[in-house]
Amino acid sequence: MMKKFFLFCLFTLGIVNASGQPDKLVGKNISVFYPRNYNAAAHSPSFALIKEPVAIGDIPKNWSLKPTFYSKNGKSYATLPIAKGTSLYGTGENTGPLLRNGKSVTLWNTDNYEFRKDEGKRLYQSHPWVLGVNSDGTAFGIIADNTWKQQIELTDSIRFISEGPAFRIIIIKRESPQEVVKSLAGLVGKMALPPLWSLGYQQCRFSYVPDTRIKSVADTFRIKKLPCDVIWMDIDYMDNFKVFTFDKKKIPNPKEVNDYLHSKNFKSIWMIDPGIKAEKGYSVYESGSEGNHWVLNKEGKEFNGNVWPGKCAFPDFTRPETRAWWGDLYKNFMATGIDGVWNDMNEPSVFDGPDGTMPEDNYHRGGGDLVAGSHLRYHNVYGTLMIKASREGIMKVNPDKRPFILSRSGFLGSHRYGATWTGDNSSTEEYMKLSVPMSLNLGLSGQPFSGPDMGGFTKNATPQLFGQWIATDAFFPFMRGHASNDANNKEPWAFGQEIENVSRTALNRRYRLLPYLYTLFYESSKAGVPVMQPVFFADVKDTTLRKEDQAFLVGSDLLIVPKWAVKPSLPKGIWRTVSIAGENSKTDKYQADVKVRGGAIIPMSKIIQNTNEYTLDSLTLVVSLDKQGLAKGRLYEDAGEGYQYEKGEYLLSYFTAKQKGSLVNLIIKRESGNWELKSRKYKVLVRTDKGTFASPWTNSTNVTVSLSGKKIESEN
Repeated sequence: MMKKFFLFCLFTLGIVNASGQPDKLVGKNISVFYPRNYNAAAHSPSFALIKEPVAIGDIPKNWSLKPTFYSKNGKSYATLPIAKGTSLYGTGENTGPLLRNGKSVTLWNTDNYEFRKDEGKRLYQSHPWVLGVNSDGTAFGIIADNTWKQQIELTDSIRFISEGPAFRIIIIKRESPQEVVKSLAGLVGKMALPPLWSLGYQQCRFSYVPDTRIKSVADTFRIKKLPCDVIWMDIDYMDNFKVFTFDKKKIPNPKEVNDYLHSKNFKSIWMIDPGIKAEKGYSVYESGSEGNHWVLNKEGKEFNGNVWPGKCAFPDFTRPETRAWWGDLYKNFMATGIDGVWNDMNEPSVFDGPDGTMPEDNYHRGGGDLVAGSHLRYHNVYGTLMIKASREGIMKVNPDKRPFILSRSGFLGSHRYGATWTGDNSSTEEYMKLSVPMSLNLGLSGQPFSGPDMGGFTKNATPQLFGQWIATDAFFPFMRGHASNDANNKEPWAFGQEIENVSRTALNRRYRLLPYLYTLFYESSKAGVPVMQPVFFADVKDTTLRKEDQAFLVGSDLLIVPKWAVKPSLPKGIWRTVSIAGENSKTDKYQADVKVRGGAIIPMSKIIQNTNEYTLDSLTLVVSLDKQGLAKGRLYEDAGEGYQYEKGEYLLSYFTAKQKGSLVNLIIKRESGNWELKSRKYKVLVRTDKGTFASPWTNSTNVTVSLSGKKIESEN
């Protein structure tokens, strides 16, 4: 009786909802709110959060963001009103503009060729997350901790509508959107530091077969001195599209192919889909059936659906035994010398299934922390469970290498297991322009490693479009060129000498900036900040920047303005255009303008053809002073592969520059890591409004540049 009376008092005070779950503060200005009919078993464990939040105190009485929960027509709702002037972002992978106000998305992972289905309002991934930026630059973030099929509607309020049971809402409040995104990473996890080679340019086609064509593509990159690190193999390498097999006529010796690529300093990435051909005698299907590893239909029998191989069974990744079995399949596969894996079609795509996937009443048996449940509950995390199992299996096979996995499907938090790309786009100007806000919003939703199919996957690219696209895409976190089997060739040399030269310059720019880019990936792995950032991050109080989704930032110090951008809104202050690889973007009709923030120092290496040649023995430091004549920067370096950096085997150094009269003094110091600041050659370029002034090459960590001497260039 006393317990009932105590609970009645708590309900009266609004401290506990009817489910017995208290609304609570679980971090500094992070609150969790529960609906009265919340059933933890329907949502636990969380797929988004890395651990269950623990209460640290009561929610402050002045907490302004409080959701309203209710049910209507069998659906569960959570709504939050927003103040006038609030800018909304996030919602993961979506089409349309960066600014999401007035938009809606459906979170139901969908194989969406050319984004045609549902006007592109539901794509391959689901991120139940909204970032809000208030008119004064303060910000908040909202997680609907719910894997079930749902919609997000952004009008005068933020509304989550789920076809599953009532769900909880997690709200973050911070002084800036950058701090909100960092706090999101604290909840859903941070990206693991990828291998350095995965930051290089990557070339793909559906498909490069036979093996002689693979080698020819690799050879051509090297002959033409077009930097590239990875060649990709799409499904045609398989024996009748059966995963973990090779077509003996097209790829008679996969190890020899991989060895050849390695001899030319290329890595290889090969596709693996979840659909397993239901064929007796096929070892993967036989072992999967023996282990009872398949998703079941509502009658409890093996579900079959058509994909590329024909009739397929699908692994039930909710089962720990199935994930272990799947991971073990990579042992012989990776033994052929494969470097990375591409998990595609993992929404999952089912050609003859309802709405192109499994029936919602299919049955997943669960196990371990995961309870049995319908496909309606587990559909949106099917791809996440797949790449988690793939990652664990690959790490078991290659414990000394950092795995690289690319996944088409994902959920909030899936960045912990792999990178992503934005799916089957097309070779049109519209899709090229769309790629910027798509990757920006993925970054604002916790996925820092993304990019589009550069050049467009479907249809024929024109030379002009390809030139514009590669010149912009050189600054995306993930850079891969791709083409469908019914499209024209889209290698950088396929469009004639002019575009080949344009491509070479764009790739040289990317590879020269690898020291800066790798440092950004390191910082993202530590703090969760996006690598590719919206322009409004440069000044969160400047509301004129809130809609800008043509220009973008790489880190906080580089501003990229594509040549195709029309009247872009750019941040105020000092942003000086620099030449990266000898180009003059003022007169170049393809190369994007690259502007360095006043107060920044950008490290650049020499031009190389692949990351096997990556060295920091000679380092160029580009200095752009602020109004006070000051600048600073950082450089992270490690082996580029393996895990010794986790044991301190790395070097994080920092640079500071200060102007005094006509002299600029730059000092280089070690910040952290067990590696010593080794002797190397430095060249300092001070970019001013009057031109660029350079030091001679020197081994000194204390360099002085005279601004009264001869300018080496005067661009823009």
